[in-house]
Amino acid sequence: MKWYCKDYNELSVDELYSILRVRQEVFIIEQNCNYLDADNYDKTSKHLMCVKNQELIAYMRIIPIQDMFETIYFGRILVKKEFRKMGLGALLINKGIELFSKSEVISMSAQLYLKDMYMRFGFTPIGEEYLEDNIPHIKMIRNG
Repeated sequence: MKWYCKDYNELSVDELYSILRVRQEVFIIEQNCNYLDADNYDKTSKHLMCVKNQELIAYMRIIPIQDMFETIYFGRILVKKEFRKMGLGALLINKGIELFSKSEVISMSAQLYLKDMYMRFGFTPIGEEYLEDNIPHIKMIRNG
């Protein structure tokens, strides 16, 4: 397995295609959600990827502080179905956190069933749970 973190303009066409495809597989097909994935934030984000045998198996989009994001924002966090329960999700979150100084505040809209995992990395639930694309979520924040 190899890990990469790239800005949008560093992604090859094939890498971008793989990212968009795996996000559609997980969030649109597997979770049966219809939403616009290409939301214009990819262009200003970092893309943290885990690749095994030239296949993208884990991914996270990291949006910097900008526009409506008052903190660094972790999103589109996924591990391909056949690679789950191997600790890749924890590795992905840990690698994402390591990219920033310990003083950076990071927020996310977490799927509720993953709340306890994110709490192990210092994220704290904020407010009440809510539906995002018809899936229970909760806002979480990690103070540096």
